Amino acid sequence: MTDVATKPRPAVLRVAMRIPATLIFIAVILVVGVASAGLWSPFEDSTLFDSVAYGLPALSEGRWWTPFTGTFFINQPWVYILTISTFIGMAYLEFRRGSLVALAYFWVGQLFAIFASALFLWVSALLPWPWAQEQALVLDVGASGGTFACIAAAAGLLAAPWRVRAWVILLGGVFVALFFWGSLADLEHAMSVVLVLLVDRSLRVQRTTLREQRLIAFTLILALLAIEILTFLVPTDGPFGHTEAVGGAWTDLALDVAVVLLVANGLRRGRRWSWVISIILASLNVLSGVLIIVFALAFGADSLDSTLGDLNVAIAQSALWLMLLVYLVWVRGAFRAHRKATVGAPPEPSVEDVKQALRQSGGGTLSWMTTWGGNSYARTSNGIVAYQRRAGVAIVLADPLGPESTRDRSVREFITMAERAGLVPCFFSSSDATKAAVPASWRSIVVADDTIVDLPGLEFTGKAWGAVRTAINRAAREEVTFRMSRLVDETWGIQQQLRAISEMWVGDKGLPEMGFTLGTLDEAKDPEVRVALAIAANGDVDGFLSWLPVYGPNGAVHGWTLDLMRRRDGGFGPVMEFLIGSSAKFFSEEGAQVLSLSGAPLAHDYPPDAGAIKSLSEWLASTLEPVYGFGSLHKFKEKFHPRYETMYLLFRDETDLTRIGAGLTRAFLPDATLRQFAGAGMELVRGDRD
Repeated sequence: MTDVATKPRPAVLRVAMRIPATLIFIAVILVVGVASAGLWSPFEDSTLFDSVAYGLPALSEGRWWTPFTGTFFINQPWVYILTISTFIGMAYLEFRRGSLVALAYFWVGQLFAIFASALFLWVSALLPWPWAQEQALVLDVGASGGTFACIAAAAGLLAAPWRVRAWVILLGGVFVALFFWGSLADLEHAMSVVLVLLVDRSLRVQRTTLREQRLIAFTLILALLAIEILTFLVPTDGPFGHTEAVGGAWTDLALDVAVVLLVANGLRRGRRWSWVISIILASLNVLSGVLIIVFALAFGADSLDSTLGDLNVAIAQSALWLMLLVYLVWVRGAFRAHRKATVGAPPEPSVEDVKQALRQSGGGTLSWMTTWGGNSYARTSNGIVAYQRRAGVAIVLADPLGPESTRDRSVREFITMAERAGLVPCFFSSSDATKAAVPASWRSIVVADDTIVDLPGLEFTGKAWGAVRTAINRAAREEVTFRMSRLVDETWGIQQQLRAISEMWVGDKGLPEMGFTLGTLDEAKDPEVRVALAIAANGDVDGFLSWLPVYGPNGAVHGWTLDLMRRRDGGFGPVMEFLIGSSAKFFSEEGAQVLSLSGAPLAHDYPPDAGAIKSLSEWLASTLEPVYGFGSLHKFKEKFHPRYETMYLLFRDETDLTRIGAGLTRAFLPDATLRQFAGAGMELVRGDRD
C-alpha cells in the first residue's frame, strides 16, 4: 500500500474552516437582505421594519422578540458594507478562542447593548434632555452591538503594546461618535464596548510603559484636533445638542493645527514643556466649558453672545479636554524628558573606563568597537552601556559591558533610562543573552551571523582547506611575506601605502566609509589593535587586515575580530585568503581561542517557517549586493569553515522601525550627503536591472 501525499489546503480555506460561526452570521444577514430587499432599498421604509426592529418603543409595547429578529436586518443598503466589515473582530476572536466564545461575546454584547441603551434612554427621557427624549422614540436594526463587543474582546487578545493602542482607538472612536453624532446605534456601540472593558479588564493603563503612556496622550490630543476640524466642516447631532458647522477663519484653524501638532509631538517624546502647555490648554478649555454651562443655567443660553460659537460644540469639546486633563495629571511622571537629558548614572564613563571594563569582565566579539569615537556611555548599577544617539534613537552597540551576571539588569536599566530621556531604545548586533534580557514583548530581527573560527588545533589540512593552503603556498613562491604588526609601529611609508589603498577602496563605493560597526584607519591606530600586512617582494603592501582584541573574563585576550579588509588593485591575487589564514595560524600559536571574521549581514540561514522575514532578508541582500557585496563576502568567509552565532536587532515593536532605520543610517553613514545617497540609489537600481 503506497502513501498518497495530501495536497495542503489553501490558506484562505484553512482560515475559513476556523471561523464557521462568523461566516454563517454574514451569510444569514445577506440572505435576509435579499429576502427583505434591504440590499438594494432602505429597509427602514419597509412595513416590516416596526415588527422586527428593537429599541425602547418595541420593548415598551411588548415586542420581546425584536432584539433577536432585528439583529439580522440592516436599515440602509450602504450600511451592509460597514456592518459586514465589523465582523472582522468576531472572526479574529473565533480564530483565536473558538466558535463558542465568539458567539457568547456576540450575543451577550448585542443583547446588553440593546437592553442597556433602552434602560438608559428610559431613565434619561424623564429629564429635560432633548437628545434622550428623541432617541427614546427611535427603533434600530443591525448586529453592530455584538460585533463591537467582539472587536473589543479581540483588542484584549492583542499582544502588548498593541492591546493598549487598540483600546485607545476603539474607545476614542465610539465616544467621539456618541458625543458628536449620538444616534441610537452609537449609544449601543458604546454600551457593548464598555461592557467588555469592565468584564475583560484587559486595558490597564497604569501598568503600561512610559512610552505607551506618552503615546496615549499623543493619540488623545490628536483626536481632539480631529474633532475640531470635523466640527469646523460638518454639522453634528449628539447628546449635547444639534450643531451647525462652526466655520470661521481658515487661518485660525491652521494656527490651532500647527500648535497642537507641535505639542502632540512633544508629548510623544515625553517633553516636560509639552506637558505643561497641554495642561494649560486643557484647563482653559475645561474652564470655558464650565463658565458656559454656569451662564447658560443662570441667564439662559440665548443670553450668551453668538460670538462664542456653537455652545453645544464648546461643551462637548470641554468634556473631552477634561478627560485629557485627568489623564495627563494621572501619568505626569511620564513627561520629564528634555532635549539634553543624559542617559545613565553620573559620572559619565570615559573611553578608558570602557577599556578597563573590557579587561576586567571581558566582552563579545564586537565589544572593542564600543571604544571608538561617536559612542556615548551610560553607567548602570554594575556596568556600562555603549550607544549612539541618532534621530531620537538610542542605538546600543553589541551587549552591555560589565560582569556577565549583571548584564540583564544593565539591559533593563538602560531601557528605562532611555525612555525617560525621550529616546527610542534598541540594541544592535546583540547576542542571544541580550535578547533573553529584554522584555518579553520586544521584537527581534536577525541582522547578521557572527562568523567564528575556533583556533585551538587549527590545521589547514584536507580538501576543505584547499583554497587557503593554495594561497599560502603561492605567496611563498611569489615571495609575498606576512607580517603581524601595529599600525602605530609601522614606518611613515607603510602607513601612507595603507591609506592610499583604503582611499582607493572607498572611492569605488560612491559613499564615504561606513562607521558604527565598521572601522577606519583611525580606529586601527589604537595600540591594542593588530594589523596584518601582505608585503610583496618589491616592498609594496598588497593588502592588509586590522584585528580588534576580544577580552575574556580573566583579563587576557581571548580572541581577535576582523575589521578592515583592504587590497591593492593589481597586487597578489588571493591576498585575503593568505592574510586571514596566516593571521589564524599566528593567533593560534599565541594561544588565542577564537577568530571572528565579523558579521555576515543579511545572510542568515532562516528556518523553513520564517516566512516574511526570510523573504525580506533575501530581497534586501540581493538589492544591496551591487553596492556592498554582502552575499559575496559571506561566500568568501565560508572558505574558513566558521561556526555562526546569531546577531540581533532588538526593539520595542514595529512602530519604532522607521525611526530606528533613520538612526542606523546616520550611525553607519554620518557624513554621507544627499547626493551620495542618490548616487548609491541609482547604483542599486542599475544592479536590480542587471
